[in-house]
Amino acid sequence: MLKNWVVAPTCLPLVLRRCHACACERFQASGKFRVNANHKLLDAWLLVLCTACGETAKLTVLERMHVRSVRPELLDRLHDNDPGLTAELLQDPVVRRRNRIALDWDNAWRLDTGGPDHLDREVIDVLVRFAARIPVRPVRLIAEGCGLPRAGVERLITEGNLVSADRLSGKISGDFTFTLKR
Repeated sequence: MLKNWVVAPTCLPLVLRRCHACACERFQASGKFRVNANHKLLDAWLLVLCTACGETAKLTVLERMHVRSVRPELLDRLHDNDPGLTAELLQDPVVRRRNRIALDWDNAWRLDTGGPDHLDREVIDVLVRFAARIPVRPVRLIAEGCGLPRAGVERLITEGNLVSADRLSGKISGDFTFTLKR
């Protein structure tokens, strides 16, 4: 029987970027946007706040875009400060690259295993699904889901009792499966 686990965000991740005012490197997304029109050209920014001093920084979303080239739904979402749009834009690789930022997902996600009924089985087949592109170490997920220490999970991999078609070292942000033999 295949067990489904889900990695889901609990809040927005922190934005890693240097603050010009206090040199802190963590910003919290405010969920607010600023849209500026200069004749027929639009600029739009996502506002983020320094976690140390509260200084506001702007992450470029649109830059010198002609009004007619911007989808009306996007413009409405920007004007409405849509929280879903904030989450989408933070995960957009183009926005991250343009603004030279990274995301800190520590304490911003949870693992839902569907209950502890799988822990007493001899062999467990698990599909881990990601509700968002959250980079997490598979060893950490397996340890948390099975109630094992990370070193114990590493030992199971070395012994061949934990196998996967996917790479279990490093970080992963896409769905994967594994089989655990006790």
